[in-house]
Amino acid sequence: MSPISTNPALVPPGGLTGASAPSAPSAPGGPKAPTSPERARRAGEQGGAGAGAATGTGAHGGRSFAEELASADRSAGVQFSKHALARVERRGIELSPSTLGRLSQGVQRAASKGSRDSLVLVDGTAFVVSVNNRTVVTAVGSEHMKDNVFTNIDSAVIA
Repeated sequence: MSPISTNPALVPPGGLTGASAPSAPSAPGGPKAPTSPERARRAGEQGGAGAGAATGTGAHGGRSFAEELASADRSAGVQFSKHALARVERRGIELSPSTLGRLSQGVQRAASKGSRDSLVLVDGTAFVVSVNNRTVVTAVGSEHMKDNVFTNIDSAVIA
């Protein structure tokens, strides 16, 4: 058995040709093409997790599973550290869906510019965010901002 047929990550999107390839119908009037469960079963026989994951291609334009997972995490919004949650609660900062949406958009804009740690301002509230893992590190309301110095940031976003 060839190394390619034993490693599903190396199988090209069209599949293998030759002795190690599973037989696939090719005639237009011939048998029906295999369905997704059938393709997943065949990929499983080759040692993969599924046709899309095994080949690194799929419904998302050829992105790998790891890229899809990272993309899903980024689109999920922002998280709050324990410290940030304590600050939000103690300072009475309101986190409405609108505020969270604008915060998430601000973090996305900072990420698109290559920022690592950013100050995101939303309606007078300052959020210091670790952009790489989309985590709010601390939050400061407008009434507590006087005399504060924000350090260890490389960007500021007004969202």
